[in-house]
Amino acid sequence: MNSKFDQAINFFEKGNLNESKKLCLEILKDEPKNFDILHLLGIISFQLKNYKKSSELISEAIKINPKDPEAYNNMGIVLKELNQFDIAHNNFCNAIKLKPDYAEAHYNCAVVLRELEQEENAIKSFRLAIKFKKNYGEAYYNLGHIFFERKKFNEALQNFYQSYEINSELNYLLSSIIYTKHRMCEWNSFDKDLLDLENVILNEKKKINPFLTLSFYESPQLQKTSAEIFVTTEYNIQNNQNYKFHEQTKKKIRIAYYSADFRNHPMSYLLANLYELHDKNKFEVIGISFGPDKNDEMRKRVSSAFDEFYDVRLKTEDEIVNFSRELKIDIAIDLMCFTKYHKFGIFVKRCAPIQVNYLGYPGTSGTNYLDYIIADKILIPKESQKYYSEKIAYLPDTYQANDSTKKISDKIFTREELGLPKDGFVFCCFNNDYKITPQVFDVWMRLLKKVENSVLWILSEDVNTSKNLKNEATIRGVDFNRIVFAKRIKMNEHLARQKVADLFIDTFPYTGHTTTSDALWVGLPVLTRIGKSFASRVSASLLNAMGLSVLVTNSEKEYEDLAIELATNSPKLKEIKNKLKNNRNTKPLFNTQNFARNIEKAYTLMYERYLKKLPIKNIEI
Repeated sequence: MNSKFDQAINFFEKGNLNESKKLCLEILKDEPKNFDILHLLGIISFQLKNYKKSSELISEAIKINPKDPEAYNNMGIVLKELNQFDIAHNNFCNAIKLKPDYAEAHYNCAVVLRELEQEENAIKSFRLAIKFKKNYGEAYYNLGHIFFERKKFNEALQNFYQSYEINSELNYLLSSIIYTKHRMCEWNSFDKDLLDLENVILNEKKKINPFLTLSFYESPQLQKTSAEIFVTTEYNIQNNQNYKFHEQTKKKIRIAYYSADFRNHPMSYLLANLYELHDKNKFEVIGISFGPDKNDEMRKRVSSAFDEFYDVRLKTEDEIVNFSRELKIDIAIDLMCFTKYHKFGIFVKRCAPIQVNYLGYPGTSGTNYLDYIIADKILIPKESQKYYSEKIAYLPDTYQANDSTKKISDKIFTREELGLPKDGFVFCCFNNDYKITPQVFDVWMRLLKKVENSVLWILSEDVNTSKNLKNEATIRGVDFNRIVFAKRIKMNEHLARQKVADLFIDTFPYTGHTTTSDALWVGLPVLTRIGKSFASRVSASLLNAMGLSVLVTNSEKEYEDLAIELATNSPKLKEIKNKLKNNRNTKPLFNTQNFARNIEKAYTLMYERYLKKLPIKNIEI
């Protein structure tokens, strides 16, 4: 090989891609069929994020030497970035045929098998990768995530620990371990874990999924910092923020909702009626879906509610951005931010002139890529505005959309069939188990001790989680049989069964969102504690919009005292239940028609300011 190629390799290894590319192109003029040069140019193009060019170059290289396993592996990596998962898989298989012990190809094969929803085969491939490369931390980590998604938290944790022993510096690993323990309510080192994670965020500036900070911490500043670190390390800041959109006044404003959750999911349960009630004379309403391919009941409902609905899950983020621009979207509403299956890169690259953070993620994105966050004055009081990178679009009453047509099953549940005592007081909480902290559980156990014949009814289907919570009850001197675990059932029946409970006791610092409005919809009072962060103020916002701010407490003691009072003072609880029943149809929380008009006013103001080239600022409806 000539010295120019050695120089090109040297530049490449030092990260000087442009010089390496320049030398390769010079060699290619004289040696157009040089496999090594074409292969290297393909890798350089990949690193420069020119995936289409990369695939063309590596394809040419493979034609010259179809026996090189590394070329097939690299081709598969490029095609994965282009979302061509089937063809990527074929290339990884070709690499493995040529080199059966090729650990990296087995690993990459597993990654695309996950994308193809072939999880059993993915598990086999990850295990083969580990077989041929004993210290393959990334493979253990990804195996852990498969088990986590299957809610096999014990197996997930074992794989995360294996990964941690090999490489404790892997991005997201520490937070994955802590979050998995949290999902299992395994609290042996809870305080230390939170301190370690806080140190990683504040001092080491490492990337974690910001979503985790919502359930662990009350601090909006820490949540903002976590989001800032995540975006600056995850995304190349050389983006298309300066893209010039064609400004034109149209009869209708084109708004698009972007989500992976247009399916049976809490987000769709909240938003379906809003999509249906949008004023189609003033707005063209578009759905952009990039989530799992689910043809369930809610998918059918929401997709038919939009003027246009597009499934773009097989498109790359760049393709979705370009597609959005072709559609001439005026306002893009990100319903995900950093939640599962998010595609935040769409907004980093600017898919629309106005971009909005709404509902899915109860916190700031930490960047100026999203121009506004939709909130209300309880969620973000004036003194907390500094913790939000977006400007705030304040809606009256509450920020949360609801479905005024939500169906409650006619089925009459008895306490006995639900495993609850016929007599006695039923405290309940149907928030996700990861929202339960040791501090909240302390309070709950004190309530059971102080309120005779009371039980705690919670939602948990994981055997290890239930076992851990029973153990924690015993440690606190409470008979674990006083905790009753509910199983997941159809939504309309879940709503109906809540009627047998007496009081919904909320979690902290991550309060109920959909679960709170569900309880209020069926006439079940929700007792909450308000904090400083967005996530710790949602239930307070909903209760205020329901005319029940009496159920919003400001401290742990106030929360505990009011819970005891309501459990032991039947007339007071009955009075609150009657007020809730009367307010359901008169207060703003479930007036979706009114909510639709308010959020449309916010969208209109955003668009008018954009047309007038006015700076983005807080707006109030």
